[in-house]
Amino acid sequence: MKAPAFTIDAIEFGERPVTFRMPFRFGAATLDAAPQAFVRARIRMADGKETWGHSAEMMMPKWFDKDPLLTYGQNIDQLRCCLMLARDAYVGDRTSSTAFGHHARNYSQTISSAARNRLPLLAAGFGPALIDRAVIDAFCRALSKSFFDVMQCNAVGFDPVLLLPEFAGFSAPTFLSRLTPLPDVALRHTIGLADPIDASDPAPTTSDTLPWHLVDVIAKYRPRYFKIKLCGELPRDIDRLRRIDAVIEHAAPDCLLTLDGNEQFADHGALADFWIALRSDSSAEKFVRRILWIEQPLPRAIALSQPVADVEVPLMIDESDDALDAFPRARALGYRGVSSKSCKGLYKSLVNVARAARWNAEKSTDLGAVKPFFVSAEDLTMQAGIAVQQDLALVSLIGITHVERNGHHYVNGMAGAPVAEQRAYLAAHPDLYESDGDVVRLSIRDGMLSTRSLHGSGFSSLVEPDWRHMHEMVEPRCPPSD
Repeated sequence: MKAPAFTIDAIEFGERPVTFRMPFRFGAATLDAAPQAFVRARIRMADGKETWGHSAEMMMPKWFDKDPLLTYGQNIDQLRCCLMLARDAYVGDRTSSTAFGHHARNYSQTISSAARNRLPLLAAGFGPALIDRAVIDAFCRALSKSFFDVMQCNAVGFDPVLLLPEFAGFSAPTFLSRLTPLPDVALRHTIGLADPIDASDPAPTTSDTLPWHLVDVIAKYRPRYFKIKLCGELPRDIDRLRRIDAVIEHAAPDCLLTLDGNEQFADHGALADFWIALRSDSSAEKFVRRILWIEQPLPRAIALSQPVADVEVPLMIDESDDALDAFPRARALGYRGVSSKSCKGLYKSLVNVARAARWNAEKSTDLGAVKPFFVSAEDLTMQAGIAVQQDLALVSLIGITHVERNGHHYVNGMAGAPVAEQRAYLAAHPDLYESDGDVVRLSIRDGMLSTRSLHGSGFSSLVEPDWRHMHEMVEPRCPPSD
């Protein structure tokens, strides 16, 4: 179908505080709370029809910018600033365009505006990422179609050559029409650096009924995949991995693993030393065979400046994926994967999936069935509700079979949302949620997450967040422009 054009008439922001039930430690950061940003966008179709769409994402400090001189609050203000800069670009452009056309028209302006305000490039994509999802939601509602419907027939007008000359001759309609959404996606459970592993680790006492120790997590959710955070300190990492190995060997012997360095290895040598130490441990032979890849081991400042092809285990970028050309630059150095993360943008995920498919096809004549390049599905403490649903729908669409999830573990479900809103999500998406008293939580059955109820009208949510129970996003104190 021809992609319909529309204008974007309004974009509004709200916030809710999210308190963690246990500390989440990744890299050098330990968090026990953060705000969740909500976006709603109003679009006007050519026939005058107006609809609102919504999206949400956690504003997590110490991931987009890990400058130790900045406080958590300053990091969060950076993200608020990026949202507002993107809003100014999208609403200020009165041109009628397709959903992707609005993204392509305003991409350069949002990036340059962030740079003028001394905001990191990775954070600059946060605003467009949330606005694009809210716009797609509004567009789907205007057409009374599902996210999967409008994507598979390219009603959004996806055409990456508008931003990337490498896609000359690429048929976006053919690419999208061949995507087959998955009915279920496997959970990849995050094991944070502060998570209790076994009975020797003390666990906090709280009123919720969720598990703390890894063995109890496995008993409840039965995950077949785990993502393990690393600290980059060789003795501590090796000791902790041995303890984790002892638990999963008994409780989840058929599981597979990914390791996440979160930029904590000082350099290539430190990474090589870690891998050699792990491989040389005779007791870890089976553990090593479980490892699928290591995510972002090196700091972003050096990660894309030195070859890594000599590292035996596949490496992928996450924090280094701060621009549309990051994956090709990483590939040239020996990286094999890149993350799909909703906070970095839905369209970037589609672009990288298309790249991986093309590169793998080019290699197939030499490597047979080997598919060396991949896109993984990662999380940024995605909360139950519209945030997790939109991300899960994207993962389902692009065919990634397992996705990192951590919100189910570090936050007590939708406890921070109004009870009526929680019950509305449960009623509309009974395959994806379950209740425990007054709290509605993500439903994980035998390690799987269902996507079946995400095919209704809109961007995979039949419920709209209750804006009456939000704080208005306060204008942040952005750094001064040059």
